[in-house]
Amino acid sequence: MKHTILFLLFPLSFSAQVKGVVVDENNKPISYVNIWAENENIGTTSEENGTFSINVMESKILIFSALGFEKKTVKASEAQKVVLMVNAIKMEEVVIVNKHETREIEIGKVKNETYQAFDNGPRIDAKFFPYYIKYKKTKYIKQVTVFTDSEIENAAIKIHLYSVDANGFPGEEMLNKDFLVSVKKGVKKTFFNLSDLNLRFPKTGIFVGYEKLIIEKNKVEKTITDFNTNQTKIQKTYYPFMLYNYVQREFIYTFFGGKWNKQTKDDVNNPSEKMMVYEPAINLVLTN
Repeated sequence: MKHTILFLLFPLSFSAQVKGVVVDENNKPISYVNIWAENENIGTTSEENGTFSINVMESKILIFSALGFEKKTVKASEAQKVVLMVNAIKMEEVVIVNKHETREIEIGKVKNETYQAFDNGPRIDAKFFPYYIKYKKTKYIKQVTVFTDSEIENAAIKIHLYSVDANGFPGEEMLNKDFLVSVKKGVKKTFFNLSDLNLRFPKTGIFVGYEKLIIEKNKVEKTITDFNTNQTKIQKTYYPFMLYNYVQREFIYTFFGGKWNKQTKDDVNNPSEKMMVYEPAINLVLTN
């Protein structure tokens, strides 16, 4: 598997480190909350015990979002304790399906599978899977496959599955709880089974997203030396890195700054009909 590691640098304001904790209405900590400075490439994740820290100016607005809870915005200077309210989602009826799982197809593969690894920070990169009539005989999502590179064992990540909203953006989460998984050390192709969830492939298509968790468990620290000044500093890296394919697409969606952002060919200097983008290497297996 050929790949190259690229680092995407996210500028941070030189400001105070804001520390706090995220809890629910019963004062219980909420793990792995997505936390962003509004309209900024600055974000982090709450730890398992709900605590977090983020380097932002105290005047900035922080956006807190977690599956099953209402999104909340808080001024950084007032974020020592953030309470999220449970989102009163109407539960769908449990439907017993008669699956056979005698037929499978894998979708999402690209022609030129040359992988590059990105340190993509806390953002969510989503890959769009359109619906085709040929999926009619394999309408259930059985498995999601991700390609990663990690220097640590059991690095934790979140996988998101989104329906498509009326504007073509990633919409509602298709799962009612976090799909938290881990990947092994090294360059790996990892499979996660979804059979028990009985998820049908939507006829409007589906977005599958990958979220890196900026937590202590995923952190590796190294001491590096600036050879110009001979000064040392601590470099923090969070694993795993997602592997990406360089492909031609009409659009790509990324979640950062607390919202979904769409990039199209109109946003780049590219005269071709479609643009070349780095798309997360994610595949799906469908079954009947």
